[in-house]
Amino acid sequence: MIKRKFGVGLSLMLAAGVLAACGSDEDTSNGGESAEGGEGTEEASDFSVAMVTDVGGVDDKSFNQSAWEGVQQFGEDNGLEKGDGGFDYLQSASDADYNTNLNNLIRRDFDVVFGIGFLMEGAVKEIAEQQPDAQIAIIDAVVEAPNVASVLFKEQEGAFLAGVAAALMTETDKIGFVGGMEIPVIERFEAGFLEGVKAVDDSIEVDVQYTGAFDKAELGKTTANRMYSAGSDIIFHAAGGTGNGVFTEAKERKEANPDENVWVIGVDADQYEEGQTGDANVTLTSVLKRVDNAVIDISEQAMNGEFPGGETITYGLSDEGVALADSRGAIPEDVMSQIEEYKEKVISGEIEVPETVSE
Repeated sequence: MIKRKFGVGLSLMLAAGVLAACGSDEDTSNGGESAEGGEGTEEASDFSVAMVTDVGGVDDKSFNQSAWEGVQQFGEDNGLEKGDGGFDYLQSASDADYNTNLNNLIRRDFDVVFGIGFLMEGAVKEIAEQQPDAQIAIIDAVVEAPNVASVLFKEQEGAFLAGVAAALMTETDKIGFVGGMEIPVIERFEAGFLEGVKAVDDSIEVDVQYTGAFDKAELGKTTANRMYSAGSDIIFHAAGGTGNGVFTEAKERKEANPDENVWVIGVDADQYEEGQTGDANVTLTSVLKRVDNAVIDISEQAMNGEFPGGETITYGLSDEGVALADSRGAIPEDVMSQIEEYKEKVISGEIEVPETVSE
């Protein structure tokens, strides 16, 4: 049984703002030190890469952070330094910063510029048309332009394994899913998660709620509070920074009652550290979305003169684009063995995980 409740008003308000991305010519949103005149540019490689975050920020411990880790790793692997001529990022405080930040990095002659997240689709499309010689890659959206590489993931496959894990580990037969905005990428997480739970036991109740935001930890906390209070013992969040509030609620409950069975399944990056509270940890596992690997792959192709402009590249379980993080013993070995069996069935094609939720 699935219960759905959407933050309709907030979702519509935020979604409307996404398409209105504009901005001034002056940038004030660089999350790090200014890269103008950055150190070490004379010795850096002649190839450079940079990224623009969405509103979640570069240290969201999730999607944007994973992308930035990929950029940094590529830089380290190729002897680059932070700043012009090497690697850098600009942080977006709001959707109005997207166009400005993309243009800023292109004007600074970075060879490849990444737009991180579905919310940047409109801005990337607009800038790609204005800057036909720029090489731009967008994560989690498809922009049909010859100078844009579109990168997607089979989030539903990783979320399927999370659903299997949750169904095998729940003690109450009630599980929660907290989504950010109701957009295709989050719907893929939801669809896969529900399918995984169903594959184990279709009588388990999954409470699905969307907060309408990716940067509102307080909404994640109140939503998790309602779910745990209603009997859910495991919550999977796909809500970016909003999901940090889910961890906060779970940790507070664990601190108040160490015997309470409350778990969180993280998203995008390994969120084990987010679940640490004293000697306990409330992170069951995390659905890894290897944005870092994708960023490195696209950057390497571009550096080799093979930038996949005009193409859509999709990463899934079979090429380690998505996976489950190490549970550090939270999931017993016998359960892990069952999860592995389901994983092999997905990779082989025996199980086809849907991208959308069937009503």
